[in-house]
Amino acid sequence: MRFRTAVKDDLDRLLGCVVDESISWAHPGRLLSYLDSGNYRLDRIWLAEDERTGEILARAVWWGFPDGDRPLALDCLYVHPSAADRVGLAAELLRRAHAGYGEAPEYHVFVMNGRRDHPATGAAVAWRWEAAGRAGLTEELERLRYAWTADDAPVPEPSRRLEFRGDDDDEAFVAAFRRVAVGTLDFHTRQALRTTDPVEQARQDVRDYRSMPGDRAWWRLAYDRDGELAGVALPSANDAGPVVGYLGVVPERRGHGYVDDLLGEIIRCHAGRGVRRIVADTDAGNVPMARAFERAGYRNFAIRLVLSANPVNA
Repeated sequence: MRFRTAVKDDLDRLLGCVVDESISWAHPGRLLSYLDSGNYRLDRIWLAEDERTGEILARAVWWGFPDGDRPLALDCLYVHPSAADRVGLAAELLRRAHAGYGEAPEYHVFVMNGRRDHPATGAAVAWRWEAAGRAGLTEELERLRYAWTADDAPVPEPSRRLEFRGDDDDEAFVAAFRRVAVGTLDFHTRQALRTTDPVEQARQDVRDYRSMPGDRAWWRLAYDRDGELAGVALPSANDAGPVVGYLGVVPERRGHGYVDDLLGEIIRCHAGRGVRRIVADTDAGNVPMARAFERAGYRNFAIRLVLSANPVNA
């Protein structure tokens, strides 16, 4: 077996790797589109090929920002049906890729609601989870996917108790992110803070949000009537369209429903530009955020499953 990154001459064979299971994957249209945009790169597609026949027996595709210096998430894991040990082959492919990257990026899988009631979906997830776990991705997270649509929910009225201001200085948002991170229920932030300095963690978040297609000018800091920072609201966008990029309330202002004001401002920002649909994710365990989405008229339409490495052991 030969393990390596893809090259241009592999493209036709890569397009022939078809996942017929009930799970998200890098289908030919997505593969070509994201290779063109730079979210996929050939050097971030790893494959295992039969040394005798040259047949691709496994393929792993990572996603990242076009101008990013590292892959951010495993987007697709494929093993040919003829493989005798698909879990073992997939695990070895991931281990080789992780060694090449110097890190183990997260693995993201998108499934519809009610996945536990569908054996085919469960089976498609199960062998991939076992392979990823063998390769060091042992921390499991379930995120709820929500969508607001103009046809189903009204645009909130402007907040009567918060003033929203833009700020061209990224350090103002770094400071806000750092404050909001204290006591957060967000899994990824808590994990990052186990091994990363709080200021550097906040700066990395700001860098990541700046890399998204959303306009930096949309970002807002929220202040109460005394002029004190209450929170931060970042309308943004990804490759699929407008999203709730980030929002959070500083610890000393929690418990007063400011999350509704922040989310309302994000909706108003997008809707003011004619947006008809806004997507958002939150951890299944972040019940206050999920309830805020539901109060604002968001509907839960799918699940994002995420596997990551334990930051202490990574």
